[in-house]
Amino acid sequence: MVSDVELNVVVLGLGYIGLPTAAVIARTGAKVLGIDVHQSVVDTINSGKVHIEEVDLDGLVSGVVARGSLRASIQIEPADVFVIAVPTPFSDDRSPNIGYVLKAATSVAAVLKTGDTVILESTSPVGTTEQVRDLLAKLRPDLRAPGLGDGADYAVAYCPERVLPGRILVELIDNDRVIGGITPRCARKALAFYRRFVRGACVTTNSRAAEMTKLTENAFRDVNIAFANELSLVADTMGVDVWEVIRLANRHPRVNILQPGPGVGGHCIAVDPWFLVSADPKNTPLIRTAREVNDGKTEHVIARAAALIEANPGVAVACMGLAFKANIDDFRESPALKIAAALAQRFGSRVRIVEPYASSLPEAFDRTGATLIDVDTAIERCPVMIVLVDHDIFRSIPLEERDGKQVLDTRGIWTDQPPARTPQPLRLAV
Repeated sequence: MVSDVELNVVVLGLGYIGLPTAAVIARTGAKVLGIDVHQSVVDTINSGKVHIEEVDLDGLVSGVVARGSLRASIQIEPADVFVIAVPTPFSDDRSPNIGYVLKAATSVAAVLKTGDTVILESTSPVGTTEQVRDLLAKLRPDLRAPGLGDGADYAVAYCPERVLPGRILVELIDNDRVIGGITPRCARKALAFYRRFVRGACVTTNSRAAEMTKLTENAFRDVNIAFANELSLVADTMGVDVWEVIRLANRHPRVNILQPGPGVGGHCIAVDPWFLVSADPKNTPLIRTAREVNDGKTEHVIARAAALIEANPGVAVACMGLAFKANIDDFRESPALKIAAALAQRFGSRVRIVEPYASSLPEAFDRTGATLIDVDTAIERCPVMIVLVDHDIFRSIPLEERDGKQVLDTRGIWTDQPPARTPQPLRLAV
């Protein structure tokens, strides 16, 4: 990895992607300024601490802040490279909202100078990088924008993150990167920057291809998860153990079915496919259906869980997990949170939440009467357990501690669980 103390980098957005990215860049010796709209986030980082849960991130941030390589602010400053890593949610009609991206680009325009490179990392609809370029061109007519005439005074490119929460620091370095430039020269300038800290292959293309690549990756995952979730519904109807069916089917050399769950969450897979559907609704029936199947699975789990609770009147119910995936504290678009909140709204104080990565309950549980408890308390006091997240600590609960409980396991982590209060099968003499 190349080290260059003269390089100044600004990272806009200090969330689950922006902060790890800023810290990794700072570790190369560059001077990095992280920008965030929340003063509390800025203060936390400047004290050498972190506001999100990610493996080894706290130690890395503490080190680069102590060395003066990373600092945070709410005010942007001039730099050589600007990395935009802000959220791109969808609106109520499921159309993409790139307002945060354009606001970040507006901030960059105020300090942009000749020779700078602007890189968008936020997952975005196809054409967003061009919109960023167009906005910069409008706000800074004194500078030549790339792709709008002869020559260019700065570069604009797109390079989406493709990391797994819980392994972000490793995958920021080891994973291949797709770098799409407004022009080939823009792509080469961005390539030189990523070569500072990426060990994986860096492949250059145009910005539109790079944008669609990111959306394609997440839509592919969503479609395959939808197959598993739909299969789980069919197996449920037929009284078959879907986990055993998938395990057996995957013994075929050309079959690799993913695992079903209570839905799909997170800032990528649950959101990004809608960007493709919104852009071309006529030609995306499969992608739309996959989204509807996965969202529908969440509603199915709510109904199943409610029926289980109603069948066990008066007892405490443990909802196991709120995060969108195992062993992280990220609740964005989490089906587990949606399910637990719906049950809390309906059954009130009977619902107990077990989430080892939370110190308090999210706002969705306000005025419901639901309480946050630990794993041991749940085992002791909750005859009904609904597994929504496959945290390792939940997997570690042995059968003898679960024996006799009513269990709805949406993650298949307790497949050894016998039906509660069911007589043992007859043993035939031979």
